[in-house]
Amino acid sequence: MKQYEVEILDAKTREKLCFLDKVEPHATIAEIKNLFTKSHPQWYPARQSLRLDPKGKSLKDEDVLQKLPVGTTATFYFRDLGAQISWVTVFLTEYAGPLFIYLLFYFRVPFIYGRKYDFTSSRHTVVHLACVCHSFHYVKRLLETLFVHRFSHGTMPLRNIFKNCTYYWGFAAWMAYYINHPLYTPPTYGAQQVKLALAIFVICQLGNFSIHMALRGPAAGRVQDPEDPVPHQEPLHVALPAGVLPQLYLRGGILDRLCHHDAVSPSGPFLPGGLHPDDHLGQRQAPQLSEGVPRLPTPAHAYHPLLAL
Repeated sequence: MKQYEVEILDAKTREKLCFLDKVEPHATIAEIKNLFTKSHPQWYPARQSLRLDPKGKSLKDEDVLQKLPVGTTATFYFRDLGAQISWVTVFLTEYAGPLFIYLLFYFRVPFIYGRKYDFTSSRHTVVHLACVCHSFHYVKRLLETLFVHRFSHGTMPLRNIFKNCTYYWGFAAWMAYYINHPLYTPPTYGAQQVKLALAIFVICQLGNFSIHMALRGPAAGRVQDPEDPVPHQEPLHVALPAGVLPQLYLRGGILDRLCHHDAVSPSGPFLPGGLHPDDHLGQRQAPQLSEGVPRLPTPAHAYHPLLAL
């Protein structure tokens, strides 16, 4: 079986960065990245993008050398993706922040509403109920990140976490400020409105959880550990073979229409007493997530829930 010679050039300057001799034909791109890291430790595998053309698409880690359109001397072009961070770390940071920030406003810590309100409690039951619902949602998301979600790819660019956290943390603070304000007044329609919003919140949470469980499995192929150094930029809950969508489109039910995947906004679209203020801007973020899931194919006649991403 013939062996390959692999040269890796800088995609911008065309400078030769690395030459690998006697590479096995069944070697994957992930293995080539690991070999490249030995000579350039500053570019750990998660930072590397290897491609056949300087302006082409990045090769997948699972691509096999002998199946690529290269000769016995394969030339790859390298681009630095920048510092990377684990998707598990990203999710935990995004969801722990709103939980902590909301409680700061709920307990009215000093320097928020004025000294006479420090550590006082609201007299309205709906305010306490809203805190329970908000906390439940983010505790649920943290537990799902640890025990439910599966990641086919391990990392994302570090710079993106600042945008993501600004979105989650900022809207949590905005919402918490008004709900826990000493001058807050209960909903216009009283207990009926609170009970209706609470019922919708519970339905959405159950639906959101059911979709996360549906996306979790059964998984086909290798499911990558988040700590695995083999990288990619986009997250996936589960790796699926082409054309297979097990349990992904659940036809016709109310949970499907209200709660498909993350159609529920970060704190649920409803908290008792009103709409979550980040709902509309959250929908603007949704297409970015759907575009980042390339291995979930869409059949020509697929059913699309009304509120699906």
